[in-house]
Amino acid sequence: MKIPLTYNIRNLWTRRLTTALTVTGIALVVFVFAAVLMLSQGIEDTLVATGSKDNVIILRKSSQSEMMSAVSRDQIGILSTFPEIGQTQDGKPFATSDVVTLINLTKKGSNDMGNVSVRGISTGAIALRPQVQLSEGRWFQPGSYEIVVGNKIHDQFNAVETGSSVQIGSKLWTIVGVIDGGKTGFASEVWTDADIIMNEFGRGTTFSSYTVKLKNVDDFESLKTKMETEQRLQDLEAKREQDFYLEQSKFMAEFINGLGIFITIIFSFGAMIGAMITMYASVANRTVEIGTLRALGFRRRSILAAFLIEALALSSVGGIIGLFLASFMGFVSFSTTNFGTFSELAFGFSLSPSVIMLTVVFFLTMGLLGGFLPAVRASRMNIINALRAS
Repeated sequence: MKIPLTYNIRNLWTRRLTTALTVTGIALVVFVFAAVLMLSQGIEDTLVATGSKDNVIILRKSSQSEMMSAVSRDQIGILSTFPEIGQTQDGKPFATSDVVTLINLTKKGSNDMGNVSVRGISTGAIALRPQVQLSEGRWFQPGSYEIVVGNKIHDQFNAVETGSSVQIGSKLWTIVGVIDGGKTGFASEVWTDADIIMNEFGRGTTFSSYTVKLKNVDDFESLKTKMETEQRLQDLEAKREQDFYLEQSKFMAEFINGLGIFITIIFSFGAMIGAMITMYASVANRTVEIGTLRALGFRRRSILAAFLIEALALSSVGGIIGLFLASFMGFVSFSTTNFGTFSELAFGFSLSPSVIMLTVVFFLTMGLLGGFLPAVRASRMNIINALRAS
Protein backbone atom coordinates (compact mmCIF):
# COMPACT_ATOMS: atom_id res chain seq x y z
CA MET A 1 0.00 0.00 0.00
CA LYS A 2 1.06 3.58 -0.66
CA ILE A 3 0.76 6.38 1.86
CA PRO A 4 -1.41 9.23 0.45
CA LEU A 5 0.20 12.63 -0.21
CA THR A 6 -2.31 14.34 2.10
CA TYR A 7 -0.56 12.56 4.98
CA ASN A 8 2.75 14.27 4.12
CA ILE A 9 1.15 17.69 3.67
CA ARG A 10 -0.68 17.42 7.00
CA ASN A 11 2.50 16.46 8.83
CA LEU A 12 4.43 19.41 7.36
CA TRP A 13 1.61 21.77 8.33
CA THR A 14 1.54 20.40 11.88
CA ARG A 15 5.21 21.45 12.32
CA ARG A 16 4.78 24.87 10.77
CA LEU A 17 7.64 26.62 12.59
CA THR A 18 10.36 24.10 11.80
CA THR A 19 9.00 23.74 8.26
CA ALA A 20 9.14 27.51 7.73
CA LEU A 21 12.69 27.78 9.09
CA THR A 22 13.91 24.94 6.87
CA VAL A 23 12.19 26.37 3.80
CA THR A 24 13.72 29.81 4.50
CA GLY A 25 17.23 28.37 4.75
CA ILE A 26 16.84 26.44 1.51
CA ALA A 27 15.36 29.48 -0.24
CA LEU A 28 18.37 31.64 0.69
CA VAL A 29 20.85 29.04 -0.56
CA VAL A 30 18.95 28.55 -3.81
CA PHE A 31 18.74 32.34 -4.26
CA VAL A 32 22.56 32.61 -4.06
CA PHE A 33 23.04 29.62 -6.37
CA ALA A 34 20.62 30.93 -9.00
CA ALA A 35 22.02 34.48 -8.79
CA VAL A 36 25.55 33.19 -9.43
CA LEU A 37 24.40 31.24 -12.49
CA MET A 38 22.39 34.25 -13.72
CA LEU A 39 25.42 36.51 -13.34
CA SER A 40 27.64 34.14 -15.31
CA GLN A 41 24.93 33.80 -17.97
CA GLY A 42 24.55 37.59 -18.11
CA ILE A 43 28.25 38.05 -18.88
CA GLU A 44 28.10 35.44 -21.61
CA ASP A 45 24.88 36.86 -23.11
CA THR A 46 26.32 40.39 -23.18
CA LEU A 47 29.50 39.43 -25.00
CA VAL A 48 27.91 36.91 -27.37
CA ALA A 49 25.27 39.51 -28.30
CA THR A 50 28.14 41.84 -29.20
CA GLY A 51 29.02 39.61 -32.14
CA SER A 52 26.97 38.67 -35.21
CA LYS A 53 26.83 35.16 -36.66
CA ASP A 54 27.74 36.33 -40.18
CA ASN A 55 30.61 38.59 -39.07
CA VAL A 56 34.24 37.48 -38.93
CA ILE A 57 36.92 39.24 -36.90
CA ILE A 58 40.53 39.01 -38.06
CA LEU A 59 43.38 39.46 -35.57
CA ARG A 60 47.00 38.61 -35.07
CA LYS A 61 47.47 34.94 -34.16
CA SER A 62 47.30 34.06 -30.45
CA SER A 63 45.92 37.50 -29.52
CA GLN A 64 43.74 37.22 -26.43
CA SER A 65 42.03 40.53 -27.15
CA GLU A 66 41.95 43.32 -29.71
CA MET A 67 44.27 45.32 -27.44
CA MET A 68 47.01 42.74 -28.06
CA SER A 69 46.40 42.43 -31.81
CA ALA A 70 47.90 44.16 -34.83
CA VAL A 71 46.69 44.07 -38.44
CA SER A 72 48.50 46.22 -41.00
CA ARG A 73 46.84 48.39 -43.61
CA ASP A 74 48.53 46.34 -46.35
CA GLN A 75 47.08 43.12 -44.96
CA ILE A 76 43.64 44.72 -44.84
CA GLY A 77 44.08 45.71 -48.47
CA ILE A 78 44.71 42.06 -49.38
CA LEU A 79 41.79 40.80 -47.31
CA SER A 80 39.38 43.32 -48.83
CA THR A 81 39.81 41.63 -52.24
CA PHE A 82 38.53 38.25 -51.02
CA PRO A 83 35.21 37.38 -52.73
CA GLU A 84 33.83 35.85 -49.50
CA ILE A 85 33.47 39.35 -48.02
CA GLY A 86 30.20 41.11 -48.65
CA GLN A 87 30.04 44.47 -50.41
CA THR A 88 28.12 47.64 -49.76
CA GLN A 89 25.92 49.27 -52.40
CA ASP A 90 28.83 51.42 -53.57
CA GLY A 91 31.01 48.34 -54.10
CA LYS A 92 33.22 48.72 -51.02
CA PRO A 93 33.96 45.83 -48.61
CA PHE A 94 31.33 45.45 -45.91
CA ALA A 95 33.91 45.79 -43.15
CA THR A 96 35.53 47.98 -40.52
CA SER A 97 39.16 48.49 -39.49
CA ASP A 98 39.20 49.13 -35.75
CA VAL A 99 41.76 50.43 -33.27
CA VAL A 100 41.19 49.71 -29.58
CA THR A 101 42.86 51.43 -26.64
CA LEU A 102 42.04 52.26 -23.01
CA ILE A 103 41.45 55.46 -21.06
CA ASN A 104 40.63 56.14 -17.40
CA LEU A 105 37.36 57.69 -16.24
CA THR A 106 35.95 58.18 -12.74
CA LYS A 107 32.84 56.28 -11.70
CA LYS A 108 29.76 58.02 -10.38
CA GLY A 109 29.26 57.76 -6.64
CA SER A 110 32.55 56.12 -5.67
CA ASN A 111 34.85 58.30 -7.84
CA ASP A 112 37.00 55.21 -8.39
CA MET A 113 38.98 55.01 -11.60
CA GLY A 114 37.82 52.59 -14.27
CA ASN A 115 39.35 51.50 -17.57
CA VAL A 116 37.14 52.28 -20.56
CA SER A 117 37.65 50.93 -24.08
CA VAL A 118 38.01 53.49 -26.84
CA ARG A 119 37.25 52.01 -30.26
CA GLY A 120 38.43 53.84 -33.32
CA ILE A 121 36.19 52.76 -36.21
CA SER A 122 36.09 53.22 -39.96
CA THR A 123 33.06 54.39 -41.92
CA GLY A 124 31.73 50.85 -42.39
CA ALA A 125 31.40 50.09 -38.68
CA ILE A 126 27.97 51.67 -38.16
CA ALA A 127 26.32 49.65 -40.93
CA LEU A 128 28.19 46.50 -39.83
CA ARG A 129 26.81 46.77 -36.28
CA PRO A 130 23.07 47.52 -36.54
CA GLN A 131 22.62 46.66 -32.85
CA VAL A 132 24.24 50.02 -32.06
CA GLN A 133 21.98 53.04 -32.50
CA LEU A 134 22.46 56.74 -31.83
CA SER A 135 20.25 57.73 -28.89
CA GLU A 136 21.37 61.31 -28.21
CA GLY A 137 23.24 64.03 -30.09
CA ARG A 138 24.97 63.13 -33.38
CA TRP A 139 27.71 60.92 -34.76
CA PHE A 140 31.30 62.17 -34.65
CA GLN A 141 32.78 63.80 -37.74
CA PRO A 142 35.58 61.70 -39.35
CA GLY A 143 38.95 63.41 -39.01
CA SER A 144 37.91 65.41 -35.92
CA TYR A 145 38.58 65.08 -32.20
CA GLU A 146 35.00 64.06 -31.47
CA ILE A 147 33.63 60.97 -29.76
CA VAL A 148 30.34 59.24 -28.93
CA VAL A 149 29.98 57.29 -25.68
CA GLY A 150 28.08 54.08 -24.97
CA ASN A 151 24.92 54.40 -22.89
CA LYS A 152 26.40 52.29 -20.06
CA ILE A 153 29.44 54.58 -19.92
CA HIS A 154 27.11 57.57 -19.92
CA ASP A 155 25.10 56.12 -17.01
CA GLN A 156 27.98 54.99 -14.79
CA PHE A 157 30.83 57.49 -15.23
CA ASN A 158 31.33 61.16 -14.39
CA ALA A 159 31.62 64.05 -16.86
CA VAL A 160 30.54 62.16 -19.97
CA GLU A 161 27.55 64.29 -20.92
CA THR A 162 27.05 65.47 -24.48
CA GLY A 163 29.06 68.66 -24.97
CA SER A 164 31.68 67.88 -22.31
CA SER A 165 35.30 66.95 -23.04
CA VAL A 166 37.38 63.87 -22.23
CA GLN A 167 41.17 63.56 -22.18
CA ILE A 168 42.38 60.92 -24.66
CA GLY A 169 46.11 60.86 -25.19
CA SER A 170 47.40 64.44 -25.36
CA LYS A 171 44.14 66.00 -26.60
CA LEU A 172 40.73 66.91 -25.26
CA TRP A 173 37.98 65.20 -27.26
CA THR A 174 34.43 66.54 -27.39
CA ILE A 175 31.48 64.23 -26.69
CA VAL A 176 28.93 64.84 -29.42
CA GLY A 177 26.53 61.95 -28.85
CA VAL A 178 25.46 58.86 -26.90
CA ILE A 179 25.04 55.46 -28.54
CA ASP A 180 22.69 52.75 -27.31
CA GLY A 181 24.43 49.40 -27.53
CA GLY A 182 21.51 47.48 -26.05
CA LYS A 183 22.73 44.41 -24.17
CA THR A 184 26.05 44.27 -26.04
CA GLY A 185 29.59 45.11 -25.00
CA PHE A 186 29.50 48.12 -27.33
CA ALA A 187 27.34 49.89 -24.71
CA SER A 188 30.50 50.00 -22.56
CA GLU A 189 32.74 51.61 -25.19
CA VAL A 190 33.67 55.03 -26.54
CA TRP A 191 33.68 55.32 -30.37
CA THR A 192 35.62 57.71 -32.56
CA ASP A 193 37.52 57.90 -35.86
CA ALA A 194 40.16 55.16 -36.25
CA ASP A 195 42.69 57.29 -38.19
CA ILE A 196 42.70 60.03 -35.55
CA ILE A 197 43.25 57.49 -32.75
CA MET A 198 46.09 55.89 -34.73
CA ASN A 199 47.79 59.25 -35.19
CA GLU A 200 47.31 60.22 -31.55
CA PHE A 201 48.88 57.03 -30.23
CA GLY A 202 51.54 56.67 -32.92
CA ARG A 203 50.30 53.38 -34.35
CA GLY A 204 51.34 54.25 -37.89
CA THR A 205 49.34 52.04 -40.26
CA THR A 206 48.54 49.28 -37.79
CA PHE A 207 44.97 48.55 -36.72
CA SER A 208 43.83 46.29 -33.89
CA SER A 209 41.40 44.20 -35.91
CA TYR A 210 39.56 43.91 -39.19
CA THR A 211 35.91 42.83 -38.98
CA VAL A 212 34.02 41.77 -42.11
CA LYS A 213 30.53 40.60 -42.99
CA LEU A 214 30.51 37.39 -45.00
CA LYS A 215 28.67 37.33 -48.30
CA ASN A 216 27.32 33.96 -47.16
CA VAL A 217 27.39 32.59 -43.61
CA ASP A 218 28.89 29.33 -44.89
CA ASP A 219 31.87 31.10 -46.49
CA PHE A 220 33.84 31.19 -43.23
CA GLU A 221 35.92 28.06 -43.90
CA SER A 222 36.73 29.25 -47.41
CA LEU A 223 37.91 32.63 -46.09
CA LYS A 224 39.96 30.94 -43.38
CA THR A 225 41.62 28.58 -45.87
CA LYS A 226 42.59 31.43 -48.20
CA MET A 227 44.17 33.31 -45.31
CA GLU A 228 46.20 30.25 -44.34
CA THR A 229 47.55 29.82 -47.86
CA GLU A 230 48.37 33.52 -48.40
CA GLN A 231 51.97 34.06 -47.29
CA ARG A 232 51.42 37.73 -46.39
CA LEU A 233 48.60 36.78 -43.98
CA GLN A 234 50.39 33.96 -42.15
CA ASP A 235 50.48 35.87 -38.85
CA LEU A 236 46.70 36.47 -38.85
CA GLU A 237 43.73 34.31 -37.91
CA ALA A 238 40.01 34.59 -38.50
CA LYS A 239 37.30 33.86 -35.93
CA ARG A 240 33.57 34.07 -36.09
CA GLU A 241 32.71 37.23 -34.19
CA GLN A 242 30.35 35.46 -31.78
CA ASP A 243 33.02 32.83 -31.00
CA PHE A 244 35.60 35.54 -30.34
CA TYR A 245 33.39 37.38 -27.84
CA LEU A 246 32.38 34.08 -26.22
CA GLU A 247 36.08 33.44 -25.58
CA GLN A 248 36.32 36.92 -24.05
CA SER A 249 33.64 35.98 -21.51
CA LYS A 250 34.98 32.51 -20.70
CA PHE A 251 37.56 33.30 -18.02
CA MET A 252 35.44 35.84 -16.18
CA ALA A 253 32.32 33.64 -16.27
CA GLU A 254 34.28 30.61 -15.05
CA PHE A 255 35.81 32.63 -12.21
CA ILE A 256 32.41 33.89 -11.04
CA ASN A 257 30.92 30.40 -11.40
CA GLY A 258 33.76 28.77 -9.47
CA LEU A 259 33.77 31.27 -6.61
CA GLY A 260 29.98 31.46 -6.38
CA ILE A 261 29.40 27.72 -6.48
CA PHE A 262 32.13 27.16 -3.86
CA ILE A 263 30.35 29.57 -1.51
CA THR A 264 26.97 28.03 -2.37
CA ILE A 265 28.17 24.51 -1.61
CA ILE A 266 29.28 25.64 1.84
CA PHE A 267 25.87 27.24 2.47
CA SER A 268 24.06 24.22 1.03
CA PHE A 269 25.63 21.94 3.61
CA GLY A 270 24.04 24.12 6.30
CA ALA A 271 20.67 23.98 4.55
CA MET A 272 20.88 20.20 4.09
CA ILE A 273 21.81 19.74 7.75
CA GLY A 274 18.82 21.90 8.67
CA ALA A 275 16.53 19.75 6.51
CA MET A 276 18.07 16.60 8.00
CA ILE A 277 17.52 17.83 11.57
CA THR A 278 13.92 18.68 10.71
CA MET A 279 13.32 15.23 9.27
CA TYR A 280 15.08 13.44 12.14
CA ALA A 281 12.92 15.40 14.60
CA SER A 282 9.88 14.40 12.57
CA VAL A 283 10.89 10.73 12.78
CA ALA A 284 11.49 10.97 16.57
CA ASN A 285 8.12 12.63 17.20
CA ARG A 286 6.23 10.14 15.03
CA THR A 287 7.71 6.87 16.30
CA VAL A 288 4.37 5.47 17.39
CA GLU A 289 2.75 6.74 14.21
CA ILE A 290 5.37 4.97 12.09
CA GLY A 291 4.86 1.76 14.09
CA THR A 292 1.10 2.02 13.55
CA LEU A 293 1.57 2.44 9.81
CA ARG A 294 3.77 -0.66 9.72
CA ALA A 295 1.22 -2.60 11.79
CA LEU A 296 -1.51 -1.57 9.32
CA GLY A 297 0.45 -3.23 6.54
CA PHE A 298 2.41 -0.34 4.96
CA ARG A 299 5.75 -1.61 3.72
CA ARG A 300 9.18 -0.24 4.56
CA ARG A 301 9.54 1.24 1.07
CA SER A 302 6.24 3.13 1.52
CA ILE A 303 7.55 4.66 4.77
CA LEU A 304 10.85 5.50 3.03
CA ALA A 305 9.03 7.10 0.09
CA ALA A 306 6.74 9.11 2.41
CA PHE A 307 9.63 10.72 4.30
CA LEU A 308 11.59 11.36 1.09
CA ILE A 309 8.53 13.07 -0.38
CA GLU A 310 8.35 15.34 2.68
CA ALA A 311 12.04 16.24 2.32
CA LEU A 312 11.62 16.91 -1.40
CA ALA A 313 8.52 19.00 -0.69
CA LEU A 314 10.50 21.14 1.76
CA SER A 315 13.33 21.65 -0.74
CA SER A 316 10.93 22.29 -3.62
CA VAL A 317 8.98 24.99 -1.78
CA GLY A 318 12.21 26.65 -0.61
CA GLY A 319 13.79 26.25 -4.05
CA ILE A 320 10.86 27.78 -5.90
CA ILE A 321 10.80 30.74 -3.51
CA GLY A 322 14.57 31.22 -3.91
CA LEU A 323 14.35 30.99 -7.71
CA PHE A 324 11.42 33.42 -7.76
CA LEU A 325 13.37 35.96 -5.69
CA ALA A 326 16.45 35.50 -7.88
CA SER A 327 14.41 36.26 -11.00
CA PHE A 328 14.09 39.88 -9.83
CA MET A 329 17.86 40.22 -10.19
CA GLY A 330 17.16 40.44 -13.91
CA PHE A 331 16.34 44.12 -13.33
CA VAL A 332 19.80 44.78 -11.84
CA SER A 333 22.87 45.70 -13.88
CA PHE A 334 26.35 46.88 -12.95
CA SER A 335 29.84 47.08 -14.38
CA THR A 336 33.13 45.48 -13.47
CA THR A 337 36.49 44.83 -15.09
CA ASN A 338 36.44 42.23 -17.85
CA PHE A 339 39.49 40.03 -17.19
CA GLY A 340 39.89 39.43 -20.92
CA THR A 341 40.24 43.09 -21.91
CA PHE A 342 40.94 44.83 -18.56
CA SER A 343 38.23 47.35 -19.38
CA GLU A 344 34.87 48.07 -17.77
CA LEU A 345 32.02 45.87 -18.94
CA ALA A 346 28.40 46.56 -18.01
CA PHE A 347 26.11 43.56 -17.79
CA GLY A 348 23.12 42.21 -15.91
CA PHE A 349 21.72 38.98 -14.50
CA SER A 350 20.14 36.69 -17.08
CA LEU A 351 17.59 33.97 -16.23
CA SER A 352 17.80 31.35 -18.97
CA PRO A 353 16.15 27.90 -19.27
CA SER A 354 19.51 26.26 -18.48
CA VAL A 355 19.81 28.32 -15.28
CA ILE A 356 16.30 27.28 -14.23
CA MET A 357 17.01 23.61 -14.97
CA LEU A 358 20.29 23.58 -13.02
CA THR A 359 18.64 25.34 -10.08
CA VAL A 360 15.78 22.81 -9.97
CA VAL A 361 18.29 19.93 -10.04
CA PHE A 362 20.24 21.65 -7.27
CA PHE A 363 17.36 22.10 -4.80
CA LEU A 364 15.93 18.64 -5.48
CA THR A 365 19.36 17.15 -4.81
CA MET A 366 19.53 19.11 -1.55
CA GLY A 367 16.17 17.68 -0.51
CA LEU A 368 17.11 14.15 -1.48
CA LEU A 369 20.44 14.22 0.37
CA GLY A 370 18.96 15.97 3.40
CA GLY A 371 16.03 13.57 3.73
CA PHE A 372 17.58 10.23 2.78
CA LEU A 373 19.12 9.19 6.12
CA PRO A 374 16.06 10.18 8.23
CA ALA A 375 13.83 8.35 5.74
CA VAL A 376 16.00 5.22 5.98
CA ARG A 377 15.83 5.35 9.78
CA ALA A 378 12.06 5.64 9.71
CA SER A 379 11.70 2.73 7.29
CA ARG A 380 13.89 0.42 9.40
CA MET A 381 12.04 0.93 12.67
CA ASN A 382 10.96 -2.25 14.43
CA ILE A 383 7.16 -2.37 14.73
CA ILE A 384 7.06 -3.62 18.31
CA ASN A 385 9.71 -1.19 19.57
CA ALA A 386 7.99 1.72 17.80
CA LEU A 387 4.60 0.91 19.37
CA ARG A 388 6.18 0.51 22.80
CA ALA A 389 7.53 4.08 22.56
CA SER A 390 4.06 5.29 23.58
